[in-house]
Amino acid sequence: MRVHRLGIRHGGAAADPLPVARRPRPGRSRRLVAAPLAVLLGGSLAVTSGYARASVAAQPAPSAAGGPHRPYSRDVQPSMARNLVAYYDFEHPVWGNSAQERDQGLSGTNINLINGGAAMRVRDGAYPGSRFSIQAHQIDPAVAGNDDWKAGVHSPTGVASLNAFNGVRQTSIMGWFKMTGPNPSPNSNTPDPADHYDAIGLAGLLSGDSQGHDVRALLEVISVSGKLRVVALGRRVDGGSSQTFAAGDDWQSVLTPGTWVFLAATFDFDTGTMALYKNGRPLAGFYTLPGDPWGVSGPPEPDLASATDPRGIKIGGSFPQNTREGNPCNCRMDGLMFLNRAVTAAEVRQQYRLATAHRH
Repeated sequence: MRVHRLGIRHGGAAADPLPVARRPRPGRSRRLVAAPLAVLLGGSLAVTSGYARASVAAQPAPSAAGGPHRPYSRDVQPSMARNLVAYYDFEHPVWGNSAQERDQGLSGTNINLINGGAAMRVRDGAYPGSRFSIQAHQIDPAVAGNDDWKAGVHSPTGVASLNAFNGVRQTSIMGWFKMTGPNPSPNSNTPDPADHYDAIGLAGLLSGDSQGHDVRALLEVISVSGKLRVVALGRRVDGGSSQTFAAGDDWQSVLTPGTWVFLAATFDFDTGTMALYKNGRPLAGFYTLPGDPWGVSGPPEPDLASATDPRGIKIGGSFPQNTREGNPCNCRMDGLMFLNRAVTAAEVRQQYRLATAHRH
């Protein structure tokens, strides 16, 4: 399978600003409080030519702009809160620009809802405490364009607010994913209608020299020896070799179409190990490269990622600077977390149980 990309300009206009909801006090839920009734009305999805077209009649109220703050404990396992660098629940549009989502983690790294803008927010929360998620998808598989719906942020000099991942020893990526259409997508950049991308982008942290595709840590579905698998893919050194830990189960048994699934991936650059989890339980898997692709054997110790700020975050596809298309995901995403340490198996299980606990 071939992956070709075509670069054109950024698209998608921001929707009009929405009324401000009263912000919860610390210690209380970060979910919307006293929002206008119209704001709480849901959106809908219509299917056109087999591809999801999202239209939102009303959106969640935006958060006021502001600096970093600690996540509310109701939604985050307390032991993870101090390492939660970036967190997106897709219920906090940036005031004045609802085509951006406000970071609920510690870094204050807002992301863009690319090409779809505010319409990407749909009323389909992944768990009882959630109301909204975002829809990512390929718009037109038959046209070599640059209009896929995806999310993220990019800076060619590094995103300074993501400095917690500069020279990091460990990291984790967690979130909820729901497949909503055909995956992987047709490769819109080639004339062959039978040519499909060989990967489905979920969520990743870019490397310090990334062109918008290369990553330091990534959750993805990718072809491994001709078979699609859910993977954790990490790169310790900018420009160096990546390593992949692939789930042994078929990818569609891990990401059952039409079903919300909680995935987590951990990366330890010092020990050269990774792990995958589904719905709080470890996934058995295997490493795809033999030997020591991260170069962790021998001094100096400990082994860290490159001392560079990541160039951004990519969600639902590559190139968050919107210059190319690549590996689009016809899916919804919710509760995305980026942490600067490897969480434990117990913490993954506790986070899943916390999110899925029934709330009145």
